[in-house]
Amino acid sequence: MNAVITAVGGYVPPAILNNKKISETVDTSEEWIEKRTGILERRIADDNVATSDLACAAIDNLIKNYKVDRGEIEVLILATATPDHILAPTASKVCEMSGLTNAFGLDLNAACSGFLYALEMGANMIESGRYEKIMVVGADKMSSIVDYEDRNTCILFGDGAGAVLLEKTESGYGLMKSILRTDGSGTASLLVPAGGSKEPAAMQSLLHRDHYLKQDGSFVFKRAVASMSQVSQDVLAKNKLDSDDIDWVVPHQANLRIINAVGESLNIPSEKVKVNIQRYGNTTSATIPLCLWDFKDDFNEGQKLLITTFGAGFSWGAACLKWGVMREKRDVETFAKTAEIESVLIEQ
Repeated sequence: MNAVITAVGGYVPPAILNNKKISETVDTSEEWIEKRTGILERRIADDNVATSDLACAAIDNLIKNYKVDRGEIEVLILATATPDHILAPTASKVCEMSGLTNAFGLDLNAACSGFLYALEMGANMIESGRYEKIMVVGADKMSSIVDYEDRNTCILFGDGAGAVLLEKTESGYGLMKSILRTDGSGTASLLVPAGGSKEPAAMQSLLHRDHYLKQDGSFVFKRAVASMSQVSQDVLAKNKLDSDDIDWVVPHQANLRIINAVGESLNIPSEKVKVNIQRYGNTTSATIPLCLWDFKDDFNEGQKLLITTFGAGFSWGAACLKWGVMREKRDVETFAKTAEIESVLIEQ
């Protein structure tokens, strides 16, 4: 028994924050941002939009495009570093808002590696035989914890969400062996200092802007390149694969220079490496599922994908998967009309 991705969905807010706008508010330039990060623009959610809204929009996009019944879903695993509240879990709200009435939900925070961790957890739950259909979502409203007076971090992050449906299969498709890693000694290099139990909300923390993301960019960059490169090589060996066996690399979208360095370390040509950081920036838990969503039409049945991530914690990892058969596409126009009729009937 194995766990295979059978449907994908995604969502990014319509508002665009481009490099020109950032260069007008902090001491930087459009050219510097693009050269250092590869980012041209990022999507920013409105103030009244929460992470739960982004997650629900990605789930709705998946269900709108594939023949999936909300009642089929048994589990929702929501990877996020920006929950709506410290308490209660954001997954609870997403289950309610998305109509996943037969599912239980939980939040998982592994920062930028969150979606990969959640994918591994979901796959193991399916392989145990206890569950057959699990929704795995990566969603983050990074604009809610970014200091737009800090040029070192505000240039990097955006908002978005992606979702995949994991299902039981007895075919040879699906998630293969993975490797996940954690090194808590790196915590201080990438974190939001205040707002948790160690430093609860207080006037002093607000004055020091400690509720915003802080990052030692140079150190994190070096660790990301080294860790993603090594764990990718290790997971290939674990699955008895060579670089030539990989059809597509789907890396965490943190920085284009990191992505290029990892690809070079694996001797994998750039045309096999999926990149959308130029449009979205770093959406943390959402980068991997947004890549799967953006490039889903490029993935063919039986092709091998390598996923690799690195994030706060430090958390990192890599996994191989064999792309399977996707669920039947839905007639979107008919689905929209049916939903509209059902809505009218409910209101009456």
